Amino acid sequence: MTAIRILPPQKRITCILPHGIALDVLQRLKDEKGIIEASMNSARGMGKLTPLAHRGVGEQTEKDILNVIVSAAEADEIFEYLFDIARIDRPHGGLIYMTVLGHATPFVLPDLPQPAPEPAATE
Repeated sequence: MTAIRILPPQKRITCILPHGIALDVLQRLKDEKGIIEASMNSARGMGKLTPLAHRGVGEQTEKDILNVIVSAAEADEIFEYLFDIARIDRPHGGLIYMTVLGHATPFVLPDLPQPAPEPAATE
């Protein structure tokens, strides 16, 4: 049985952004910081001060949810980086927060067998 390897302390940074922003942020994280421990998904919701709030209950806007896992040592630096590149400081720019992860383990895909080559077609 393989022993489970526990990683050093990790933190999760979550950004709730206007729709259409997270994909660019995710790409920049990979290209500029080499970070690939991230995920993105979409959600619908409404805040009290959103541009559609004056229309009444039921109006919703689509949001991008970006989760990034980083070492505790680099968490503050990446938090500031995300805050800047996602432009969270502008009106309706989104929300960012950071949480401590209790434990983190590496996720490694197993080696998969290579498919057999297809036989050459004969006429």
